Amino acid sequence: MYSSFLIKYGEIGIKGNNRHVFEDALCRRIREALKPLDGEFDIKKERGRIYVNCSGDWHYDETVTRLSRVFGIVGICPVVVLEASNFEALREGVVAYIGEEYPNSTASFKVKARRVNKSFEMKSMEIDAELGGAILEAYPSMHVDVHNPDILIDIEIREFIYVYSKIIPGPGGMPVGTGGSATLLLSGGIDSPVAGWMVAKRGVTLDAVYFHAPPYTSERAKQKVVDLAKEIAVYTGPIKLHIVNFTDIQLYIYDTCPHEELTIIMRRYMMRIAEHFAKENHSMGLVTGESIGQVASQTMQSLMTTNAVCTLPVYRPLIAFDKNDIVAKAKEIGTYETSILPYEDCCTIFVAKHPVTKPNLKTIEHSEMHLKEKIDDLFKEAIDTTEVIYVR
Repeated sequence: MYSSFLIKYGEIGIKGNNRHVFEDALCRRIREALKPLDGEFDIKKERGRIYVNCSGDWHYDETVTRLSRVFGIVGICPVVVLEASNFEALREGVVAYIGEEYPNSTASFKVKARRVNKSFEMKSMEIDAELGGAILEAYPSMHVDVHNPDILIDIEIREFIYVYSKIIPGPGGMPVGTGGSATLLLSGGIDSPVAGWMVAKRGVTLDAVYFHAPPYTSERAKQKVVDLAKEIAVYTGPIKLHIVNFTDIQLYIYDTCPHEELTIIMRRYMMRIAEHFAKENHSMGLVTGESIGQVASQTMQSLMTTNAVCTLPVYRPLIAFDKNDIVAKAKEIGTYETSILPYEDCCTIFVAKHPVTKPNLKTIEHSEMHLKEKIDDLFKEAIDTTEVIYVR
């Protein structure tokens, strides 16, 4: 029955004179999302509306799934398209639509017409009344409820007539590419993929950095992170993933610095390396999955000490989330099952038994002075040997 979708967006609609920029970006993202599918898709923008017209060998469920992962879309409405010739054609089309979409229904309904094409022969309220009567005549088991209907039948009269009554939820947010770019510190855990998803939802393009520590972390752990990047990329588009060999730096810190400070000092060097690639890729900030108090390196004092090595902003979208909230979001976006695969990561292997929870910045900087003999060379080697994977 369907060959088109009306795409509803949210806050794009209040962007004023810049609205067309966000609409165009949303059209591009829809086009990119549907490109791998069979069929032909014509994305059309018309007076505050975006339509996806489908033809060829396309598949309804696959198309809806792809659209439901495009940031900026708040609703996907399957529409029946009718010729905007006269009311009689409209009446026949709507009655047929109800019969196919709601056979044998006893539900309440309301008709809501919007006459954008002012040359149409009847006004909106007249259309509502006449179509309501036609539906009651054809399906007497149904009844009208103008205040709280089970079914709201929307009619939009434009160059064509669009009829719809269902809204499939989209992820909301803003189209990726309209909010700048950032570099995500991506681990194999639950938190960082969710943090990346949340920042991308605000229109931010993502790159990512993963710290690998062979032989202490396996190839399976590395592949797990690549798989997580792929799951995020379903929403964000392509991600440039930097895989940094962090083993030598970790071992040097482990052998040289006080063990209670290992986590903080390692984290500070991760941030330094991530910022190097962020600047190289013209990112506007770093993104982490940290939440206040979740572990020793995420106390307020620890976060302040970690931030001290960065010149770019550090964005922490999960900063006030409980773990249960993060797990629920991970399940919703499809990263949870991959995140809980039991493969080690470099942060957990080199963790101290009794990590400092209230580090003093001057003390940490003094401890890092003991690294000066070799750390610059190791830092450079880690950057020079970084593997880059383009995840799509």
